[in-house]
Amino acid sequence: MHDMSLQTLQSGKTKISAAAIEDLAARQRGPVLDEDDPAYDETRAIWNAMIDRRPALIAKCQGAADVINAVRFARDNNLLVSVRGGGHNIAGNAVCDDGLMIDLAPMRSIRVDPAVRRAWIEPGVTLADVDKETQAFGLALPTGINSTTGLAGLTLGGGFGWITRKFGLTIDSLLAVDVVTANGELVRASPSENPDLFWAIRGGGGNFGIVTSFEFKLHKLGPEVMSGLVVHPFSNAREVFRQYRQVLESAPDELTCWVVLRQAPPLPFLPAEWHGKKVLVLAMCHCGDLAAGEKATAPLRAIGKPIVDVVAPHPFAGWQQAFDPLLAPGARNYWKSHDFAELSDAAVNVLIDAIDKLPGPECEIFVGHVGGAAGRVAADATAFPQRSSHFVMNVHARWQDASMDKACIGWARGIFEAARPHAIGTAYINFMPEDETDRVETAYGDNYRRLAEIKRLYDPQNLFRMNQNIRPA
Repeated sequence: MHDMSLQTLQSGKTKISAAAIEDLAARQRGPVLDEDDPAYDETRAIWNAMIDRRPALIAKCQGAADVINAVRFARDNNLLVSVRGGGHNIAGNAVCDDGLMIDLAPMRSIRVDPAVRRAWIEPGVTLADVDKETQAFGLALPTGINSTTGLAGLTLGGGFGWITRKFGLTIDSLLAVDVVTANGELVRASPSENPDLFWAIRGGGGNFGIVTSFEFKLHKLGPEVMSGLVVHPFSNAREVFRQYRQVLESAPDELTCWVVLRQAPPLPFLPAEWHGKKVLVLAMCHCGDLAAGEKATAPLRAIGKPIVDVVAPHPFAGWQQAFDPLLAPGARNYWKSHDFAELSDAAVNVLIDAIDKLPGPECEIFVGHVGGAAGRVAADATAFPQRSSHFVMNVHARWQDASMDKACIGWARGIFEAARPHAIGTAYINFMPEDETDRVETAYGDNYRRLAEIKRLYDPQNLFRMNQNIRPA
């Protein structure tokens, strides 16, 4: 190591001696990397290939003690800090330029106690890790729909997916956390210990500290669920949407059905003549027993004249990975998102018009179906406020070549603006790109003021600012 110049919280530079860096490295179980280290480039690379930032130092943490040391080093030297869990966040906040990146990826422990249906999970694990460990006992945690996502970031932003309507958001299963706060202390937060911090962490993102352990309650599920895709010609999209909305009005909590609009990828079960053609996909999952799942999915499967229907019993852990091939790391990505109370005809028209103008073969629009148990929690019970949204639109602009940046980002922004009059104004922070800082306050609505007060208590200097940032009150 050598003397280095690092970015400060005030956007200036501060000189850190080689001795100080070596002292930090000597106290860590995990390595401390600089740009000369062979593992540096691999460690700073994240899911969204548009993010190409170069931290001055990376502390790869093996446990809570490493996180404490790294946070104290940053605090004592007034350094810009970013925190990496799974590195999947669209905004790329896991990586900072010229500051200290605290990398939690090595912290991959999961312990399940099947007798009490509890799991203790470290912040470096992915959703696939969680599914493998919990499904071994016929248990599940409600998480997202892309298994390479990091559990920590997903949870801190709320977390929803295929079984949210039955079991609530990811945060609704959270029982307690261990958190390293901005002053470098490890505290426990739960309904009875530091309850204000526990409230804020459930939806408030990485603003309040670094979680080194999550304790969750688990739910009985699987190993098989009735799930799969029904693919329709895009020309029938309006009629499919109309019937889809009708069916969902009486759908049980066990049933979730998302809509995907895109060009058909070369899926093995799709006739070759449909590859590359525009389609509407109904992606459904029923998390009760299989006979009930057959009955509950039947009205959705009876809609229109689909090209193909591959809904059947599937292992839950496998279904959780169904969309991974379409969301692999290494592409350029930009997202825009809205919450809807209902999918009005006007909103549907916006989506259909947008697919007529697709800028590339990997771009798509997802409409997530939520509500159910997640909607029966009070808006002020956790920091996550948008309990009333029944549908979440996420515009996935995705492409490979930087020359397409303008066209793809412009497409996503155009849909966002066109859909705005039909949305309810809240936003899911995990879906917000880095240029949406002006949306943070409205995303939290009436909860924002309380979050800003709690931020002032736990992080008055705003050390944890590489996130959808809540500024200290």
